[in-house]
Amino acid sequence: MNIIEEILMKFSTNNSLYIGEKVTISEHMIQSAMLAEKNSCSDNLICACLLHDYGHFILDDPDTLVSQKKDGEHEEIAYNYLKDFFVKDVVEPIRYHVKAKRYLARDKKYFSILSEASKISLDLQGGVMSDAESIEFQKNNYFDSSIKLRKFDDGGKKAGLKIKLIEEYKNLLSSKLL
Repeated sequence: MNIIEEILMKFSTNNSLYIGEKVTISEHMIQSAMLAEKNSCSDNLICACLLHDYGHFILDDPDTLVSQKKDGEHEEIAYNYLKDFFVKDVVEPIRYHVKAKRYLARDKKYFSILSEASKISLDLQGGVMSDAESIEFQKNNYFDSSIKLRKFDDGGKKAGLKIKLIEEYKNLLSSKLL
């Protein structure tokens, strides 16, 4: 099975609720990609949004990790797996989307809009960034795309929303392969 077939299969067969949310992991990632499309983002960022939580498909049981107060580092798992298949402009924002949440959470208004599940995971992921960490993160070449991905991530958690089928993204996914 090639990587595109694997992705389509995982999206189609995964019915696990996204940790603490009222949507599945698949629905969440598709909603995030749809928000990127709606905001006229690049194909690279749309693809990154579509795959940003792919690490949750690879982890054995993300819910158990949370209940044990452990961070599964899904962003690193996704990055390390997907970097062998996809262009850098797709995988790098995936790698940094958790850091983007930690960065944005420095703003009280942003922090207040996070779902309860996202606040719990923020704590497990290292909490709000320090000033020194945020200065360093701002220097990252993928800072802007990681911040955008994170905002679409936050917006992609609406139960009952009519979403695209994963198959509608097959050509986009294929176009971003190495």
